[in-house]
Amino acid sequence: MFFGAEAGIGNVQQALNQVSESVFGWRSLAILVLCLVIGSTLGKLFAMVLRKISRDVAKRADAATDLATVNRLRRVETWTIISIAAVRVIFVVFAVYFWWVLTHPTGSQPTALIGASAILVILLGGVFSPLLRDFSFGSGMMAEHWFGVGDLITVEPFSNMQGVVERITLRSTRIRGLNGEIIWIANQNIQAVRVAQKGVWTMAIELFVSDPDKAELLIDKTNALLPTGPSLVATKLHVMTADEHDEKVWHLTAIGETAPGREWLIEKTAIE
Repeated sequence: MFFGAEAGIGNVQQALNQVSESVFGWRSLAILVLCLVIGSTLGKLFAMVLRKISRDVAKRADAATDLATVNRLRRVETWTIISIAAVRVIFVVFAVYFWWVLTHPTGSQPTALIGASAILVILLGGVFSPLLRDFSFGSGMMAEHWFGVGDLITVEPFSNMQGVVERITLRSTRIRGLNGEIIWIANQNIQAVRVAQKGVWTMAIELFVSDPDKAELLIDKTNALLPTGPSLVATKLHVMTADEHDEKVWHLTAIGETAPGREWLIEKTAIE
């Protein structure tokens, strides 16, 4: 029994020695660094090409006037930016694969292969666990189409974190705040988002009146007081629905659109 235990301990020590020589040897580490440098360089070159394509698509989206065309181009821009991160990760994975093929010939013992794989999984899992969480959250958001480049979002649970999405990667999201500042947020910290359609806030005012014609005149007078523009009131108030609930009671719904942070223009001017 003691002889069997000593033989088992000897096999474990031999496997560990093989793992340390094959993974942590100077030659193996030098080849690993070289493969990673080549892989990251190729990834950067492809990323430069894709980034140029995304900038061209963004310019076309900014110049487009049709909303459907803008949404289509924004989706193309979003997936182009996502593919930048994916391509760089793929090149790094291939670099590690070629390092393994070069440093571990087919004749290596299975124990060394299993041991090296286990050690690499433990080390990579401990070092890259925060990145892996970001990647998993980012992949889920992208697969479910939470938002895209150019959308105006509010990030929860940070109620004051609001802006236009400029860049999306598997690791993080960059938004430009309403005051012009750039905000980076890790994807794992995004619990929920509120997306504003067309980059503006839509507000509805419910009116209960006895004379719908006079109510529409009142809305026209209110519109004359509202300042209009891309950064102020994007769309003036207009009546969407008018329902008669009784002989002398009408229910009107007026809709208006404002730039982010300018909701008070309608809240104060129109409502008061």
